[in-house]
Amino acid sequence: MRKAYQLGFANIEDELVIDKLSVTGKLPEWVEGTLFRNGPGMFKAGNQDYRHWFDGLSMLHKFSFKAGNISYANKFLQCKAYHEAKENNRISYSEFATDPCYSLFDRVKEIFDPKITDSAKVNVARLGGKFVAMGEPSLQMEFDPDTLNSLGVYTYDDKPKQHITTVHPHEVDNEVINLTTRFGRVSSYRFMSRPEGENPQLIASHKVKEPAYLHSFGLSPSYLILTEFPYVVNPLKILFHAKPFIENYVWKPRRGTRIFIFNRKNGTLVKQFEADPFFAFHHINAFERGEELYFDIVTYPDPEIIQSFYLDRIRSEGKKLPGGQIRRFHADMAGNKDISYRILSDEAIELPRFDYEHYHMDSDYRYVYSVGVNKAGNNSFYDQVVKSDLKTEQAKIWHEKNCFPGEPVFLANPNRKSEDDGVNLSVVLDEANGNSFLLILDSVTFTEIARAVIPQPILFGYHGNFYLNN
Repeated sequence: MRKAYQLGFANIEDELVIDKLSVTGKLPEWVEGTLFRNGPGMFKAGNQDYRHWFDGLSMLHKFSFKAGNISYANKFLQCKAYHEAKENNRISYSEFATDPCYSLFDRVKEIFDPKITDSAKVNVARLGGKFVAMGEPSLQMEFDPDTLNSLGVYTYDDKPKQHITTVHPHEVDNEVINLTTRFGRVSSYRFMSRPEGENPQLIASHKVKEPAYLHSFGLSPSYLILTEFPYVVNPLKILFHAKPFIENYVWKPRRGTRIFIFNRKNGTLVKQFEADPFFAFHHINAFERGEELYFDIVTYPDPEIIQSFYLDRIRSEGKKLPGGQIRRFHADMAGNKDISYRILSDEAIELPRFDYEHYHMDSDYRYVYSVGVNKAGNNSFYDQVVKSDLKTEQAKIWHEKNCFPGEPVFLANPNRKSEDDGVNLSVVLDEANGNSFLLILDSVTFTEIARAVIPQPILFGYHGNFYLNN
């Protein structure tokens, strides 16, 4: 097994507070604020191993930029799943693809009082002024942005143990919108709105017999976009914990992919389309041109990508990691045409980002930043950063031997002259040196301008966000 996978899927022992990281190159003076990252910090509890990349216990990371300096801190999310794993020296809560070794008594007890993991490890968001660690399938956890201490459960719904939520909410005009799935005898998809300072409100719902696995959704000026892949579950299996969460889902390609378009203002179902079967984690962006709706998604032919993230498969290096393709879907909202799509990039990518703050729901948006799989190699994990130009359908690549970058977060130059005038921030695992560094790329040229070295490895993570100093 290569060293990178030993480092990236291990345990982080030290919680650090470093006032000033060692920086090579020059950081632009205008970069000030804080980058929060979320992801696993622990893949082993006692003698028990977590099985999947989406399983490890959450660790928050904080990079603060001020006056050309970068500070760093990391802390495990102080949640029940973490504390019980440490105290009992074993896995105590069911995660995405790992179950504890339950006794028969424990399994019966779980039916009546399910132990929903609170290790919210997938994303970080500021929702109505609160900083929230987000995960699936888990409770969402608020945390203190200064100390990274946990502050308790954050919820969109009044029955948090009966639903899951996507980890990519949208925030528009001080209103947070997210999609939840409530499991029950009759399950339902529920779009929830939470205006700042107010209680959550239901804005649209749709009953469903077999809910699909949903990681994100699309939002345009007029519409809520729910893409229901044929990767579905009998809700009773979720409620009764028959297997680890994701292993209850079944691929049923004959169903095709169903796309539901809801009116944002009144919640009515405006259109329903059927497409060929495909799978995706991430919607990227959506926009409208008159009565035409467009939305971009990173797609796969099936959910094999989930199988590719089991740790034994990654570590075996037996198969190259599949990458997603950017598809742009087109729906005629005034006519009766079928939905169609075209492919916008031939790069194999995942974890897509763009300038959400300025170009969300904007038809002029052009650039998507992501991680990818280098065509010349045969790695079973992401090993390059990709800039996709959706207008020319060309790409620029950052790749360095024995380096494994994470999701690139775009930060716009406040005096920019183009959409891509800014920097991209990516946490990179450096296999040769046995640690990680924060990579700062010039987003126009897509070349390195600086890096800040962390004295220990940061495990392979998922998502994060940058917030300007108040």
